Amino acid sequence: MMLHIPGVLSREQVSAIRLRLDAANWVDGKQTVGAQGAQVKRNRQLPEHSALAQELGHIVLAALKNNPLFFAAALPLRIVPPLFNSYAGGEHYGLHVDGAVRNVANANYSLRTDVSSTLFLCDPEEYDGGELEVVDTYGTHEVKLPAGDLILYPSTSLHQVLPVTRGERVCSFLWTQSMIRDDARRTMLFEMDQNITRLRSQLGDSPEVLSLTGQYHNLLRMWSET
Repeated sequence: MMLHIPGVLSREQVSAIRLRLDAANWVDGKQTVGAQGAQVKRNRQLPEHSALAQELGHIVLAALKNNPLFFAAALPLRIVPPLFNSYAGGEHYGLHVDGAVRNVANANYSLRTDVSSTLFLCDPEEYDGGELEVVDTYGTHEVKLPAGDLILYPSTSLHQVLPVTRGERVCSFLWTQSMIRDDARRTMLFEMDQNITRLRSQLGDSPEVLSLTGQYHNLLRMWSET
């Protein structure tokens, strides 16, 4: 499942974050990937252990915590602290698959990467190229969203960031270990949740809506890993 989640950050939040990032000291993005990724990755990142990365990451995490669409789609158990990257002057990240397990900075545990997310911190007209290209069983999808919007997709997907030929592409990105490991089951539960919400707005808590809600939670209880 790929899902566009609009307005995760407000325009004011995006502007405040960009002011901090524009004055930041970026490092080579290869520092946070393995041997395969390092061969195709050409970008800059905010040092993940820096105070600024942690401060801005808290803002992103707080926004995600308060976003019901993100919760319904990702069903998060744990989230890697958000990272921040920048592409300009032809920088790109070639086709790759995200590592299955990531160590969590400043923590003593690792997590499985089930869901990948990119939060755009600049508008499409600010740069040329830089599309996030995700390849799945249904074809190739190019994503370039307004500032403050997020794209969510399975971490098992082959994907890349195309070269930025004008301007600068600035984003935050993160991984989530979901309570539901399997993407097909996550998708089923998400669609069920959204339909229950629509039915409740039309019918209230009718017996049918309550029954469907019970079935949703029973499936979540059956499939979840906590």
